[in-house]
Amino acid sequence: MSALRFVIRLAYAPCFFVGFLWAAVSAVQTGQPPWVLPVLLGLALGVSFAMERLAPYEPIWNEPHGDRARDVAHAVFNEVSIAASVLVLPLLSGLLPYSGVWPDDWPLYGQLALAILVADLGITLAHYASHRIPALWPLHAVHHSVERMYGFNGLLKHPLHQAIELTAGVAPLVLLGMPMEVAWLLAFAVAIQLMLQHSNVDMRIGPLVYIWAVAPAHRHHHLASQSDGDVNFGLFTSLWDHLLGTFRQGSDTPRAGQIGVSGRPDYPRAYLRQLAEPFRGRS
Repeated sequence: MSALRFVIRLAYAPCFFVGFLWAAVSAVQTGQPPWVLPVLLGLALGVSFAMERLAPYEPIWNEPHGDRARDVAHAVFNEVSIAASVLVLPLLSGLLPYSGVWPDDWPLYGQLALAILVADLGITLAHYASHRIPALWPLHAVHHSVERMYGFNGLLKHPLHQAIELTAGVAPLVLLGMPMEVAWLLAFAVAIQLMLQHSNVDMRIGPLVYIWAVAPAHRHHHLASQSDGDVNFGLFTSLWDHLLGTFRQGSDTPRAGQIGVSGRPDYPRAYLRQLAEPFRGRS
């Protein structure tokens, strides 16, 4: 193993997460223009692609499977819809009969950490419910249709299912009075974390695997099995999986050909067909 690959395996995940969140928080604190966060997100995507080629977990996952246009369509639409949701946050807050109890006097880092923890609980429970409630699974199955895991397709979700998870994670924060700048940072943090969850970097995070829901734990979740893949639902942390009894960690993480929608090798791959698939009747 080359020295560079060894360093990437150990340092990539924490440096990527902490580094980009630090840059985002610093940009907001210093009053940088709104377009800085999308630029940072684009830079994060570039770093993700580069590291996946320098230290891949599964080299074949770096090769396109006729999915580039679909993945771009999902990512663009979903990120634009999240941005639109943040923009209407002041309107939602204005409907509250009180000003909220948000700790505005906390440092911005502390406020973001609180937002991440609250959102993590709501999104994890919505994710868990999507594997238990038959009406929700068809919407969530779109996310499980990926045939390879790489950082960019962590952003692949049916927009209706994304709306469900977003509501579950953000509604408590709206009720608490979360300010817009924290909402922007939370949206950025979610995107960064989704890249790490789906990353094709052969990362090693040691004991953090028990609490941090990045690729070494999340790959289990994408096993094309109704039982073996029904684990590790957390977005940011595995805390709630430990409480739910759904945490799994081991060396049998999936390789090429082992992920997808269980029992559906015919699952559509095109973007518009994936949007329609949850509503298509099956005999």
